Amino acid sequence: MKAFKIGVMSDGFRLPPLEGIRKAAQLGAEGVQIYTVRGPMGPDELTAEKRVELRKLVDGLGMVISAVCGDLGGGFREAAKNPDKIALSKRIVDLAADVGTAVVTTHIGVTPEDRSDPIYQTMLGACRELADYAASRRVTFAIETGPEKAAVLKQFLDDIDSRGLGVNLDPANLVMVSGDDPVQAVHTLKKYIVHTHAKDGIQLQAGSAEGVYHRDAANAASAAKFKEVPLGEGQVDWPRYLDALAQIGYTGFLTIEREVGPDPAADIAKAIAFLRARLA
Repeated sequence: MKAFKIGVMSDGFRLPPLEGIRKAAQLGAEGVQIYTVRGPMGPDELTAEKRVELRKLVDGLGMVISAVCGDLGGGFREAAKNPDKIALSKRIVDLAADVGTAVVTTHIGVTPEDRSDPIYQTMLGACRELADYAASRRVTFAIETGPEKAAVLKQFLDDIDSRGLGVNLDPANLVMVSGDDPVQAVHTLKKYIVHTHAKDGIQLQAGSAEGVYHRDAANAASAAKFKEVPLGEGQVDWPRYLDALAQIGYTGFLTIEREVGPDPAADIAKAIAFLRARLA
């Protein structure tokens, strides 16, 4: 039996945040990932008292918070916008520490292959500052895979070399967007993987779709390039992918991300059953 834990992104149910957390527990999830950029779970609205209450709720349901989502959209490619984004990201790190999780998942934007590219250097500076801050709070920013191939992301992570920066490996993003092999990506990024998403998809057109992910799933650009589908119905080779995670010693969460389709709650329930059958 593979030693992974199954989590759910609670906002995938399209319910108010606390109801989504309760629904995840009802379906038997062991962990929950919560969107914390803005709204009732954002760092500027979730007061210290509410953070304590959130921890008590999750503990009482027999779950843990596997990660919080701190995806600001667009990443850190534009130097002029980075100061505000960095400040908000640091507040999200503080929130993560307060609610008892050590992982903040995020997209940083497409990483250029050329290390001399000014955008590469802009991203490097922003992410190095965030990594240092996260490490000081014993939190890791987990960069979600997808827009660039795993080898390019590894180069970027190696250049920063901080325990405050890691990887949230999303196999569907790799097959849908960059056309990369998730199995090889596990081995390439093995020292950095701290969290994973359980998602599936199909690439319809080759080429990066920068900024087009789960929160922009209805975007016409994404519709032309890829399609997210229920677990087991896409191009992710789940037996080989799960075996690869086991081979590198990963024992963390497979957090189900499903926010499109007419009935995501039903798809999430099916995804839990799909994973359990393969972890037995």
